Amino acid sequence: MPDIIVQPPDTEDVKKIVEIANNHKIPVFTRAGGTSMAGGSVARKGILLDTRKMNRILEIDEENLTVTVQAGIPIQTLNEALVERGYWVPLDPESKATTTIGTNIALRSDSTFGIRYGKVEQWLCSCEIVTGKGDIIDVGHNKTLISSSGYHLHWLIISSEGTLGIITEATLRIIPRPPMRMWALMQVPSLEKGVQCVIEAHRRGIFPESVNILDKERLINYSHPGSTVDIRRGHFGIGYSFSGEEVIVSCSMQKMGEIIQDRGGRSLAEGRKDSILASNDWWDHKHVVVEPPELQYESRNGLEERGLKEFEQNWPILQRKKRFGAAGMSLPIGRIPEAYQYFHKTAKKYNLEIFGMNVYFQLPNATHVSISFAVKVGDSQEEVDNFYKYHREMSELAVRLEGSMSAYPGDGEVTSSLNKIEHKEAREYMCDIKRIFDPNNILNPGKKFGETGKEYGLEPSPWIPPEEVTA
Repeated sequence: MPDIIVQPPDTEDVKKIVEIANNHKIPVFTRAGGTSMAGGSVARKGILLDTRKMNRILEIDEENLTVTVQAGIPIQTLNEALVERGYWVPLDPESKATTTIGTNIALRSDSTFGIRYGKVEQWLCSCEIVTGKGDIIDVGHNKTLISSSGYHLHWLIISSEGTLGIITEATLRIIPRPPMRMWALMQVPSLEKGVQCVIEAHRRGIFPESVNILDKERLINYSHPGSTVDIRRGHFGIGYSFSGEEVIVSCSMQKMGEIIQDRGGRSLAEGRKDSILASNDWWDHKHVVVEPPELQYESRNGLEERGLKEFEQNWPILQRKKRFGAAGMSLPIGRIPEAYQYFHKTAKKYNLEIFGMNVYFQLPNATHVSISFAVKVGDSQEEVDNFYKYHREMSELAVRLEGSMSAYPGDGEVTSSLNKIEHKEAREYMCDIKRIFDPNNILNPGKKFGETGKEYGLEPSPWIPPEEVTA
């Protein structure tokens, strides 16, 4: 628990808080929506700085297609305002109702629509931060993404998890929202075939808005309890969506379906109606739990038409029994099948029940992915310990397969002690950067480097609360 919680309304108050903390070497842990599943918003005594009062839209510049906001505004709240003017920022994590713009930058969060729109670096023009010294600096390029002057310091802030500076404001580009969206979920006979479908679509000039490849366990766990997903043994699901003008979307959907069928794909359920229901189950787990107004324009079947009074899915129900635990990594696409086999082998080794795999395509028009290899974790100490052993083995595997051990937003708490395995000598340069921005290591200490940061002089200074000093 923190010793104190502060809710500053603006950059100047953040500056004052950090100056006091830096002078007394008190750790500062920044928190926003609190949706982190990897410990990213957990404090270790010291000051918990809650950004949610910094939630204003400062400017919508339609002429230059940008919006400037305070960092604590939820993504859904921002898009509600933009949609009224016909625009949106296509950053679309499943937690969009609560997660903030600052969080999305600090964690480089996944997005439903990554294969078309990418991650936050494709949208962030500039941001204002307060460094660990209490300095207010602007990083980035004002209202443009293009610059060759100086270094691109705002890229350092992306995925820094609050360890280099506290984001207080951001300027992002906006685009007109598409008039409609359609989606589908089909089966493919193998992971390789699923990836081939995406590559072939790009070769033909067909660019999906979103693509996921899921194994049968993940599909079933994401379905609502009353659905029957007809997933054959050894088959995988490929979900995709297109948006834009109706004629273009309809043609793209048809062509994508043909590409999948040419590679042995088939409908996920028997009959057109059942197939549509299964597709909607996959899509609903991303959107309908709290359906944002910016998605209400979509062409979709209503819940009442489908006989559901409210959307119910296995995901929250399962969490009441066992927790969700994942090794979230990024791999070259040719190594995914090998990793999938190792996933099953390692989960069995540590007696962990499999939740399933999901492959998220996360960069525009590319087959670069983040992958969730998920298991169910009970409350016993043995099962928790076994999960961390499983997680370490999977992390080491990712590096051996020429990938990254973490593509999971906010994973710095979990992977901090493993960073040297992946980054080797480059890790010392990362520590040097940390020292420049935060010389006393007060900002989110331990979130990127953990206890192994001691060798580089990054151990946080001991903080003794005033009441203990008095005692």
